Amino acid sequence: MADRTPPLGVEELHALVAAGDIDTVVLAFPDMQGRLQGKRFAARFFLDEVLAHGTEGCNYLLAVDADMNTVDGYAMSSWDRGYGDFALHADMATLRRLPWNEGTAMAVADLAWEDGSPVLAAPRQILRRQLERLAGHGYTAQAGTELEFIVFRDTYEHAWDANYRGLTPANQYNVDYSVLGTGRVEPLLRRIRNEMASAGLTVESAKGECNPGQHEIAFRYDEALVTCDQHAVYKTGAKEIAAQEGMSLTFMAKYNEREGNSCHIHLSLARKTGESVMAGGHKGGMSKVMRHFLAGQLVALREFSLLYAPHINSYKRFQPGSFAPTAVAWGHDNRTCALRVVGHGRSLRFENRLPGGDVNPYLAVAGMVAAGLHGVEQRLELPEPCPGNAYAADYEHVPTTLREAAELWENSTLAKEAFGDEVVAHYRNMARVELDAFDAAVTDWELRRSFERM
Repeated sequence: MADRTPPLGVEELHALVAAGDIDTVVLAFPDMQGRLQGKRFAARFFLDEVLAHGTEGCNYLLAVDADMNTVDGYAMSSWDRGYGDFALHADMATLRRLPWNEGTAMAVADLAWEDGSPVLAAPRQILRRQLERLAGHGYTAQAGTELEFIVFRDTYEHAWDANYRGLTPANQYNVDYSVLGTGRVEPLLRRIRNEMASAGLTVESAKGECNPGQHEIAFRYDEALVTCDQHAVYKTGAKEIAAQEGMSLTFMAKYNEREGNSCHIHLSLARKTGESVMAGGHKGGMSKVMRHFLAGQLVALREFSLLYAPHINSYKRFQPGSFAPTAVAWGHDNRTCALRVVGHGRSLRFENRLPGGDVNPYLAVAGMVAAGLHGVEQRLELPEPCPGNAYAADYEHVPTTLREAAELWENSTLAKEAFGDEVVAHYRNMARVELDAFDAAVTDWELRRSFERM
């Protein structure tokens, strides 16, 4: 990866701590769900001790379910292994201020075992490994993630107490691109935009979306690892800012039967000099590299769907005519396809439309890079683009359930070759845990349908 100036330098942090402007440093890493987990340190202790030596965290943090319950089936962490520690080492290129937390800075951590070896199943390490493979071909990856969310005029505590029913969305109707509608929630959106900019993210725009209360804030693309780190910071920070404003927002893929929250991921390749390798004189203005890379996406898409849609709820988005894809197809600026090619020249790129707002960006981008490398290394030929409505055309279907996606992942030779048996088994178990929990649950749908009438 190219050298870059972090949003906050170490020397500047020393000065801010000495002046009393920073008193707390958060050190956190992305867990399996892409959530930030870690510790808050007294800033002086962080500089004196943690910066050089790291800190410890229980290794169960990569072996629990979404509710933080310990579960079985993980090789790295269990009761039999004693639930020991792994080490958190700050990546100081990620150091930044958190304007929504007074006097606070933050750094993202990489995970290592006691002997210094990396924790292979850690999402950030999974992405690093694929980017290293890409660098072996002389390429770097730029990525942008587009997160949608729904805003409610209820606190998170009220939403919990109400079992997430009867909440009041920030808008009562479709405000897609509406300046009037977005103005209703602009105080919150403005605060999120401005404070993310102060945290080192480059804000592009905000717009309304279709579901009542649904909005999107877009940020400029960056190096793939940087984008994923910023995605995690933004997602956490947006929730914290909403809570401070007495509101709440959700990134879940499908909150209700209306439009879901997507997280379209844009990806392009460049040489280490910064020159794009996507554009070329071939068909559609795409280089041979891009055509191979895109062909790899199609071949791997079903087998890698677990990385793009990791939860039970993720698969509720994939409905015909919903702007969420159902067909394993690509097209030029065609939003009915799973893969959409957009841009021209240096901006030429493709968009993966499978991920929802619940995606772990590190895993998804790692999957896209691994799929593309398969296409490049095997010189796969790109089929013709879909010229019309992919929902109605005869293409392979994206997986319709987490169960189907998990089985495809578990049996994927391509996944094992790209990520290794340990990573494949770890995330297959994550899916098993989610499926077991869902299969044991009694849902509101069942109660309404059966309480009196069955």
